[in-house]
Parts: sequence; structure tokens; C-alpha cells
Amino acid sequence: MFGKFCKRLQSDRPFITVEITPPHGASIDKIIEDIKRLELDKKVVGFSVTDNPLSKLKMDATLSAIKIQESFKKTVITTMSMRDKNKLSLQSTLLGANDFNIRAILALTGDPAKLSDQPEVKGVLERDSTLLLSIIYRLNNGLDYNNSPLNPKPKPIYPFAVSNAYAKNMKNIKKKIVKKLNYGARGIITQPVYDLDNAKELIEIFESAKEESIRDTAKDAQLILGQFPVVRAKTANFISDRVPGITVPKNIIDEMNLAQMDGEEREQEVGFNISKEIFDNIIKLHPKVHLMTHNRFDLCSKLIT
Repeated sequence: MFGKFCKRLQSDRPFITVEITPPHGASIDKIIEDIKRLELDKKVVGFSVTDNPLSKLKMDATLSAIKIQESFKKTVITTMSMRDKNKLSLQSTLLGANDFNIRAILALTGDPAKLSDQPEVKGVLERDSTLLLSIIYRLNNGLDYNNSPLNPKPKPIYPFAVSNAYAKNMKNIKKKIVKKLNYGARGIITQPVYDLDNAKELIEIFESAKEESIRDTAKDAQLILGQFPVVRAKTANFISDRVPGITVPKNIIDEMNLAQMDGEEREQEVGFNISKEIFDNIIKLHPKVHLMTHNRFDLCSKLIT
């Protein structure tokens, strides 16, 4: 399963993953049932699981990933945030996950603890996501963070990292990608992309970053373009105005605002058509896409069809 996932990522065939946010509750069964009902699992290569996004309490990402992976027999990328764990806990979780064949890991620094819905939460944050990448690099060489041999050695781990999709100075994005590749990242997942020219620029930046990286693994590293379909004008405006690292073109904002004036049904119809066109064009350009929809699996299914 994991080997097929890695080979597919390295191939020229379409590679589509879908993000799952675990519930604010003690069971992920309803989410699994929704995916099965829509047969979404048959349309994608795998899934990813978020780790308390926006510091809001959710079911544990790694345990959720185990159940999802066992349910669909497809590789799940498990998000691990530096916000909530120190290097001891990170290593312990990685070793336990490895025994359950959870071996695709998305390393994140994590959203600030001050955003949490839980009182007086404090972040751990020993370092940014490069600490987790460096831990994985050692584990892949059979060593813990203290360079002590592990017995038995873990099965190979495939580390992912994230990148902004847009910056006023795009050279800053390249620097950060180079840094993450140097720490051993094998895949880079971008923030949502809404413009084909932006997608082309990110591809060029990524290829240049691979050439600059000092790490041998960088030559096989892959770029995965994020997609967040927008079907509400309010969401499009919020993303464009308030979310760093993403830009929504003005023509899309204008079209969504006009559609909103004609009612919710028209707004969602226009939003879906725009999102579908972007998705199809990006798949043709670069067939490696990660869909983020806040568990709107029906929307994912319609986009992929």
C-alpha cells in the first residue's frame, strides 16, 4: 500500500489526495461512512488528516489516520504539529505510527495556541517544522534524535512539508522550499492555488529549489498543488483578504460577488463552475493535487468526476 502510494507520486499519472479534519468528538465513523457513500475513496490515491487545525480540539490525527487507512486500504498522510509535542513525544508517536504502517507524515509548525477554543492552552513549539523533518531523517537512518540505534529500525517514512502559494517576493517561497528540502522533505504541498500562472510559477520555483538543495533526496521530491474550492463569495473574500500566502484573482472575487447578489443557489453554482475549471486546468498542467474542503466530500467527488 505505502509502496504503491510512493510510486504513484513519482509517476506522471494523476495523484489526488483529499484532506480530512477529524471530528470534535470521539468517533470518526460518520466521516468514513460519508466517504464510502460517495465512493470518494475510489477516485483518490489517498487522504490526509489534519492535526487540531487553528488549535481547535479535534480527535487525534494519528489515531484517526490509523482507522481511515485500515478502512480504505489507502495511504493516509498524517499531519504532526510542532505546537503540541516536544521531540520526545514526536519520536514516540512516529515509532508507534510506523508499526501501524502510518508512514507518510506532513510536518507543520502549527497554528498559534492563542487561537485555541480550550482555556489557557500553551504551545510546546521546541522549534519549527524542520525539527520534525530532522527527526524523520534520523529515523530513516535507524537512529533516534540522540543518534542512538533503534531496534528494530523503523520502516521508511515519507516526509511532506507545506509552502505558501503566493508572496510579494516569490524568492522567499523558494528559500523556504530549499530549506525544507535540505531537511529531507520529499513532498511539498502548497497552499491553495487559484491562478494557472501562479501554478506555473510555483512549479518553476520548485524545480529550481530542487537544483539548489544539498540533499540527494531532493532530486525525487515532488510538488503537490493545493486546491480549496470556493463556492461562497464570503469565503473567497476572506481568503483573499485575511489568509497569508494565498491570492484569489480579482476577476474571481468580482464574479463571486455578483453571483451572490442573485441568491445562494446561483452563488454556489458559479463558485463550483469556477472551482471545477481551476481544478481541471491544474490537473492538466500538473497532475498532483491536494484537495481541502473542510470535509465537503460531496464537493470533492463532483470536482474529480
